[in-house]
Amino acid sequence: MTRVAAVDCGTNSVRLLVADVSAEASGELRDVVRRMEIVRLGQGVDRTGRLAAEAIERTRVALAGYAAEIAALGAQRVRMVATSATRDAANAADFHAMVVRTLGVAPEVVSGDEEARLSFAGAVRGLPADAVPPYLVLDIGGGSTEFVVGTGGPDGSGAGDVGGAAAVWGAVSVDIGCVRMTERHLHGDPPTPAQVAAAEADISAAVDRALAAVPGREAATLVGLAGSVTTVAALALGLTGYDPVRIHHARIPYRDVAKVTADLLGMARAQRLALPAMHPGRADVIAAGALVLRVAMEQAGADAVVASEHDILDGIAWSLA
Repeated sequence: MTRVAAVDCGTNSVRLLVADVSAEASGELRDVVRRMEIVRLGQGVDRTGRLAAEAIERTRVALAGYAAEIAALGAQRVRMVATSATRDAANAADFHAMVVRTLGVAPEVVSGDEEARLSFAGAVRGLPADAVPPYLVLDIGGGSTEFVVGTGGPDGSGAGDVGGAAAVWGAVSVDIGCVRMTERHLHGDPPTPAQVAAAEADISAAVDRALAAVPGREAATLVGLAGSVTTVAALALGLTGYDPVRIHHARIPYRDVAKVTADLLGMARAQRLALPAMHPGRADVIAAGALVLRVAMEQAGADAVVASEHDILDGIAWSLA
């Protein structure tokens, strides 16, 4: 077993996984620690094209804490993947220099295609036996959403190589993340019907492009990743607090996703913030994330989504085996 540290820096959050991982294709990944901080790195990027100085500083503080934990736990290999916000930013070099100073490794600004493949590799390992392939893995981030279609056995052995490439039929990234859609359209508190309609039209067009690029409508199982999906799952399950054990691999029917989405779009931020399973950093963007999920399910013809707590972090960790 090798102890590794995976860091995923997205538009809304920065997350850490320290795990012990074996190199065998069907081997184990044992969590040592998982952490998540909402830093909103992509604040205003859709409007300005630049990372805000205060957003870079919030991310630096989170990474400094992660660096200390990585050192204390003795991780032998470290990999950081930075996604949509740093692909879009004109001042990405400032962010890169900060990460190297703080974490000691350079951030890899991966393409949307590579991001999707890493998410797929993390998501398909360990799926329950009744999750029938092929899979459409939907990773709803802050700035973008990844669609990836492929196969893989329930034990992960069919996921191909560690990057999942041998199992992937197609992957695409589109700019309809929960932060981007909120900043672009959902300005009201709660958003107005006209704002919701504009967001839905934007999302629908992007989902249509994605499903034309990958064979998503041929998938037998939809697997949903990241905080928007897991929060919708928690709300649909009626949890009194965020419980990753209950959420992981929960099967949420479309009708429940549609109800949660309508409820969230009809609430003011303060009402969403008061929901027992809501992370404070998601309250202002969760309605947009839920809308992305609902529209994607409709257009893919999925009658349910399997929520997964395993995602790109797990894929990054496997890539270090």
